[in-house]
Amino acid sequence: MKKAVILVGGKQYLVAEKETLRVDLLPTGTKELELDALLVIDGDKTAVGTPTVKGVKVSAKVITPEVKGDKIRVIRYKAKKRVHKETGHRQKYSEIEITKIA
Repeated sequence: MKKAVILVGGKQYLVAEKETLRVDLLPTGTKELELDALLVIDGDKTAVGTPTVKGVKVSAKVITPEVKGDKIRVIRYKAKKRVHKETGHRQKYSEIEITKIA
């Protein structure tokens, strides 16, 4: 089974074919992605790129263009002052499926 390390949105992901993952929000209108592989693992063989492995491309398609993550609660608090403030944040992601590592 072939695995590859790809770079999307400044973060590195170890992926295999037919795998789905959430990445940072991609620009609107993006349907297909063609990504370079930083590292390829094929059984016992490993190819490390400088910075990318030559001749290896990872194809992916966007399943859901915008998905909201879990809500993160942020609390600011000052001791002995009766001051506190609570805010929330939901990160937006895109869901992609790796179709082919070639």
